[in-house]
Amino acid sequence: MSDYKYPKIDKKSKAPAFRERMSGNEAVSYAIRQIDPDVIAAFPITPSTEIPQYISKYKADGKISTEFVTVESEHSAMSACIGASASGVRAMTATSSAGMALMYELLYVAASDRLPVVMAAVNRALTGPININADHSDSMGARDSGWIQIYSENAQEAYDNMLMAHRIGEHPDVKLPVMICQDGFITSHAIENILLESDEFAKEFVGEYTPEKFLLNTKESLGVGPYGISPYYMEAKRGQEQAMENAREVIAQISKLYSDATGRLYDFFEAYRMDDAEYAILIMGSASGTAKDAVDNLRAEGKKVGLIKLRVFRPFPFDKIAQALSKVKGLAIMDRSEGFSASGGPLGAEVRSALYGRVDGIKTINYIYGLGGRDMRVRDFEDIYAEIMAIKADEIPELYKYYGVRER
Repeated sequence: MSDYKYPKIDKKSKAPAFRERMSGNEAVSYAIRQIDPDVIAAFPITPSTEIPQYISKYKADGKISTEFVTVESEHSAMSACIGASASGVRAMTATSSAGMALMYELLYVAASDRLPVVMAAVNRALTGPININADHSDSMGARDSGWIQIYSENAQEAYDNMLMAHRIGEHPDVKLPVMICQDGFITSHAIENILLESDEFAKEFVGEYTPEKFLLNTKESLGVGPYGISPYYMEAKRGQEQAMENAREVIAQISKLYSDATGRLYDFFEAYRMDDAEYAILIMGSASGTAKDAVDNLRAEGKKVGLIKLRVFRPFPFDKIAQALSKVKGLAIMDRSEGFSASGGPLGAEVRSALYGRVDGIKTINYIYGLGGRDMRVRDFEDIYAEIMAIKADEIPELYKYYGVRER
């Protein structure tokens, strides 16, 4: 890691934070307005359409100086962001579902070219059959593309995560694109009461983007995205991997910096009532709040249950997850995406990998739930806790199962 110095922020001299009612899409758009990036290129797709819609209004009203590029497809949107970022400016986009899939080729390009593009990803099921509601199949399909992935439970987190995204991706030890995810319609369209920071504070926290190398630097010749011949390709991938490793420390540092200024701390995950928990659910996204209600209900009955809400999926916090689950007897891993591995979803695979060789003996079931926006109620999570608490000591539990399908 470099000796990069984080600028000090004197929040006392800034206007105070204030409360407002906003949807997740509006909250993310508000953060983007405060950041005022140099370039935004986007193509509308449900349920992220509102984000470029808000941005276009900000632009028309003279509230941002951003160059807003209305492109003909999501592939073109990411292409424009790559060109803008390579030229030395701050670039952003927003998309969902099939729009992200259309960007797929370019996601790898942005990451391999080490361009800190930021994407507002509003999670929606991938076709088919066609569906416009929430699950994580779009971003999980891009999990190995080299992007940092941060997931939001609610509009407040989506807003705060967006203000931290550029500081993380643009760090000289990272230089990777960042995806800020929230659940389509559930988070993106629901109105919540959230705390917004002042424009003055947001701009100072995010800071100016001053890349070391960029295409429009007339003093230095530079190529971006050259053909990676065999003697160099593998080293380029190793560099990306090191950047992702470095991102662990940078995410922790930026989260601490943000917490010191706002009082809202976002770690790699939230451990909810886990101090003495014997049974736990591990989950990401909007359903976390519903699961917390189930924890509270069962705690009132004297049952030692807890919850891990994963926030950062890439880089995956292997050691921290293993430590947090080290005293648990039973675990339910909740995947809002089917991995088609015949053994569970992508989150299930990552968590089991984290536990292997570090923590042994946990009775674990991977549940596939909520696909295509199917609801999960508090009593559904109570049912899941009951299932993992009922596993006998000498029993080998089912590897993974669907929860909420009619065959149940």
